[in-house]
Amino acid sequence: MTAWAHSLIRISNYEVETLQKRLAEINARKAEAEMKVAVLDAQAEIEHERARTDTDAAMMLQAYLTGWKLRRADAVSAVAVIEAEEEGARDALTSAFEELKKFEHVAETTRLNALIAAAKRETAAFDEMGLRKRAG
Repeated sequence: MTAWAHSLIRISNYEVETLQKRLAEINARKAEAEMKVAVLDAQAEIEHERARTDTDAAMMLQAYLTGWKLRRADAVSAVAVIEAEEEGARDALTSAFEELKKFEHVAETTRLNALIAAAKRETAAFDEMGLRKRAG
């Protein structure tokens, strides 16, 4: 493999690895944001249950739910933003991986062409030696 091909492949591998790490970080943030929504939903369910048995909690339930809706909307919005970021990161990773494969293909094609050229030179040299023996 030529030096330029090796360098391009190494750079492309680094980019793919960097994007994989970024995607993993985004997935972790997404899981955390989704967990926040689930926790908020569980808390609302707990408050509903408490309101069924506690008259003071029942009186304050509507105020709690108003605040809960705002917090939940923020959490759901955060999940949507992270999902959009995740989609962009996946697209970037796919593109980087495709570029890596292209570089690897070019490097392999270059290597095979060099082998073919060397084999042709060797065949030509043997043909020339055969002609010299016959002539000589």
